Amino acid sequence: MSKQKICFVTGNRAEYGLLKQLMKLTDISSQFEMLLVVTGSHLSPDHGNTITEIESDGFKINHKLSLQLSSVTEQSVSQATADVINHLGTYFAQTRPDLLVILGDRYEIFGAATAALFLKIPVAHIHGGEITEGAFDNSLRHAISKMSHLHFVSTNEYRDRVTQLGENPNYIFNVGGLGVDAIKKTILLDRDDLEKQLSIKFLKKNLLITIHPNTLEKEHSYQITRNLLIILSDLKDTGFIFTAPNADPNFTEIKSMIQSFITKHSNAYLFDSLGQQKYLSCLAVVDAIVGNSSSGILEAPSFKKPTINIGNRQKGRVQAKSVINCDINEKSISNAIEKGLSEEFNRQLAHLHNPYGSGGASEAIF
Repeated sequence: MSKQKICFVTGNRAEYGLLKQLMKLTDISSQFEMLLVVTGSHLSPDHGNTITEIESDGFKINHKLSLQLSSVTEQSVSQATADVINHLGTYFAQTRPDLLVILGDRYEIFGAATAALFLKIPVAHIHGGEITEGAFDNSLRHAISKMSHLHFVSTNEYRDRVTQLGENPNYIFNVGGLGVDAIKKTILLDRDDLEKQLSIKFLKKNLLITIHPNTLEKEHSYQITRNLLIILSDLKDTGFIFTAPNADPNFTEIKSMIQSFITKHSNAYLFDSLGQQKYLSCLAVVDAIVGNSSSGILEAPSFKKPTINIGNRQKGRVQAKSVINCDINEKSISNAIEKGLSEEFNRQLAHLHNPYGSGGASEAIF
């Protein structure tokens, strides 16, 4: 009897990090044949060429789909989505997977789900039902859920939302967050190793910072970055580790502002991609995570680290008590960082529970 073909599509560093453990289980299984499609920012020099991380993890890549991401605009995102539908429609027709496994809400993933829909290929969607009011990802995520057949959500609230979308409750499973799995199965580097491998110097206090474009609020992306950098300039004895923004419209503007800041501050560093091990290791070492990345919501609570969540990009997600939400103005950001670094606030996190579970999501899905 031939093995069933399980096809994974990955388009960026964060979503690959979440999928990796599930991919390993599938890849070594005697029951399945795994197909792997790599696209999006994985193949972009401006975003760290993270396809090399996938290759170094030992996965066979069956299909590569390059997209034009050197200068991302609203129009180029539309074109990239069309390219994914077109190319993967052809690839799926040739390979005929028995199941497509996708995670999240990116436009590349939306394109993959659309191609599978027209070819009558069942879709398993992970991390559906979530809300992110400040990004068009919010609409894409729900659209992907409507094109999917198996749903693996991370909280009961998200299970209820996918049910409200009209999906069959018998095919909606709350397995917890895949980010917790990644943390538990990653061998973390200590502070000294990180300094050597990243060529950085940790200071008395350290912040891990990621600012992604607010794709529904163009001006906010500029304002968040500008106001945050002003606040950071006044912090003493503090190191800043920036990771580059996603391949979304206006990412080049954010990145150039950070690069300009880096040239003027020897205590600041920018990485196109840290890779999963180094990123999670930094999370374990720093004093707080700052910006508007989902990592501050999904992963940081497992390290009992404060998250200063700026603006509306993550608004609507289930959050731990470690998340401090603030407006995009200077005073609000400054007050939030001060609170996050305070001894009083950190004492409250000693017994923090991550609402996205305690691990085991990859095995449950498999």
